[in-house]
Amino acid sequence: MPYRTNANLPPSLRERLPLHAQNIYREAFNHAWANYASAGERQEEIAHRIAWAAVKKSYRKAGDTWIEKSTP
Repeated sequence: MPYRTNANLPPSLRERLPLHAQNIYREAFNHAWANYASAGERQEEIAHRIAWAAVKKSYRKAGDTWIEKSTP
């Protein structure tokens, strides 16, 4: 179930993540979805975990807000 656009992301993600983070999530999810097709029923879980890991490389959570990490 790859996401064609950010509008197709679950509402909980769209409401909480900044637009750039949504792009990161969607692209990482779609890539993982394609690469883990052989994972069977765990494919979706794996894709979500990888997508969140990608978001967390660039964003940190402060309370209920996701903030882009500073680049050194």
